[in-house]
Amino acid sequence: MGLTKTDMFTDKQNHLASVLKALAHPARIAILQHIIKQNACICNDLVDELGLAQATISQHLKELKNIGIIKGNIEGTSVCYCIDEKVWLKIKSQLNTFFVEQVNASDCC
Repeated sequence: MGLTKTDMFTDKQNHLASVLKALAHPARIAILQHIIKQNACICNDLVDELGLAQATISQHLKELKNIGIIKGNIEGTSVCYCIDEKVWLKIKSQLNTFFVEQVNASDCC
């Protein structure tokens, strides 16, 4: 199996691809939407809210935390998560920049 040659691409391209890969799961989108809807840090209610096993939710939280879009604080025996607004705005800016490119498909196919 071939290796991905990430060194052929810019840091910005690699970063955006990593972010999109981390966001490319409906459970992760649901987690982010739930946190945003709560407008506060959330603790331990994702299992009830999403109906997924705790281990599954933990894995999804790990992926979101790896890209920095959420951050967690330990409070007693639980971990509370919230959106990292600085990272959220950076990702939003990157996506806006990506999608602002004009596409003229009328002369194609």
